[in-house]
Formats: sequence, structure tokens, C-alpha cells
Amino acid sequence: MATEGTYYVPAQSKWPIIASIGLFLTLLGAGMMMNDMTAGVKDSSAHYVFYAGGLIMAWMLFGWFGNVIQESRAGLYSAQMDRTFRWGMFWFIFSEVMFFAALFGTLFYVRVLAVPWLAGEGEGAMTHEMLWPNFIADWPLMVNPDNDLFVGAADVVDPFHLPLLNTLLLVASSITLTLAHHALRVNDRYKIKLWLIITLILGTAFLFFQVEEYIEAYNELGLTLSAGIYGSTFFLLTGFHGAHVTLGAIMLAVMLVRVYQGHFEADNHFAFEAASWYWHFVDVVWVGLFIFVYLV
Repeated sequence: MATEGTYYVPAQSKWPIIASIGLFLTLLGAGMMMNDMTAGVKDSSAHYVFYAGGLIMAWMLFGWFGNVIQESRAGLYSAQMDRTFRWGMFWFIFSEVMFFAALFGTLFYVRVLAVPWLAGEGEGAMTHEMLWPNFIADWPLMVNPDNDLFVGAADVVDPFHLPLLNTLLLVASSITLTLAHHALRVNDRYKIKLWLIITLILGTAFLFFQVEEYIEAYNELGLTLSAGIYGSTFFLLTGFHGAHVTLGAIMLAVMLVRVYQGHFEADNHFAFEAASWYWHFVDVVWVGLFIFVYLV
């Protein structure tokens, strides 16, 4: 059993090099897919490279985290190691905060600066007069400066339909996850499972309705990635958030499996806490999205 002041040094591992290979193939495949779309290439092996990288990354995560779980269950980690894990998760979530801050910053720049400039405000007066003298700045941008090349959407997504429902689902999931965490602290295994399952159901429902919203936006509203800057920012922000919800749901599913296997104790359950932090972070981001993408 590790004690305070000791630091576990793991044996040599294959997982870092496997992670490097997986990341390389994933990014290479993504880059090839973008180039193919730009060049109009229909038959390409780019998506196979991308999927191969994704599968290698999934294998690496499953194996590497499996090793960490085994080491933790064997009592090899001290309190110092626990603090290291906590700081690691803190900085990871901080990096995610900065990632979404950049996306929200993009939305701010487009709405407050770029679009008004194209309509003649500030330093953009000359551009407006020479290129798009009839363009009027408005947000959401339904009529683009060059609306023949980039046809704007027919309408905006109704915030009080699926987006409001999804907001209620995610807020409720934060509450149920907090109840599961409280049950873990008092070692009530039945309630841990119950509230975790409900949390996963709510998260899965969110993703389902997100897909429904995308289908409606594409087919009925004409809101696509090619519908100008409004469509681009909409799918950029909501799409990346949906990917994070998916990742958070996978993390909670792993926590549920571990609970069923008898893992975690009332005073030793950092993995559960880390997954909870991430889920609450994703929920907070959605509240910001609901306000600034759908309402304002």
C-alpha cells in the first residue's frame, strides 16, 4: 500500500507510442477528408485512415485507463498521486474552457465586428460600398453579402422547441448526477446505480434531440454549413458541444460499469468525481450556448 510521500513510477508502457500513432492517423485522415472535399474527390481512402486512427485511440484509452484502474485498485497510489490526478483533471477542463472560449470569441467577433463592418460600419465602409452596397447587417444573418453564392437559411431554430427541451434535460442530468455522487459518499450502492442510469438516459435523450434538431435545420430551415456565417458558427458551437456530451456520456457509462463491479469507496472515488466535473462543465457550456446561440 502506497503511503504519503511515495510516488508510484509505472513500468514501461506501450500506450504512449500507440496514442501518438492513433493521433497521427486521426489528424491525417481528417486533413485528407477536408482536402478531398475541397477538390471534389468522391472516392477516397481518407475516411478509412480517419476511422483507423479513431479505433487505435479507442483501444489506447481502453487499455491505458484499464492499467490505471488496476494500479489504483492494487493500492499503488498515494495521496500525493491523488492530488496529481486532481490537478491533471483541473488543467484538462481548463483547456476545454479555453477551447470553448475561443469558439464563443469567434461568435462575438462575427456578430459584433465582422458583420457590421461588411455593412459599412467603422473601417468597412469602403468594402461595403464597393462590394455589397445593399447588404444590411442583421443577426441571425439570413441574407448573406453574396447571397447568390451562399444562400442563407430560411429561418432560425426555434429556441423554445428542441433547444429548451435539451436545456431542461441537461440541467436535470446535472441534478441526478449530483444525487448519484451524494449516494456514493454515503455508500448507497442502489441509489448510485439508479441516479447514474437516469443521468445517462437524460444525456442520451439530449443527443437524440440534437440529431432531430439538425435534421430539422437541414431539411426544413435550409440551415447548413453552406448557409453562410450563421450556419457555420451554429454548427461549430453546437457540434463540438455534442461531441463533448458524447464523450461525457461514455465516461459516465464506464463509471456505471465500475459501480456494478464494486469499485469506488465513500472516501476514495476520484474517477467518479472527475467524470462528474466534466459532465457539469459540459452542462454549463450548454447554458451559454442556449443563451448566446439561440436566444440573444
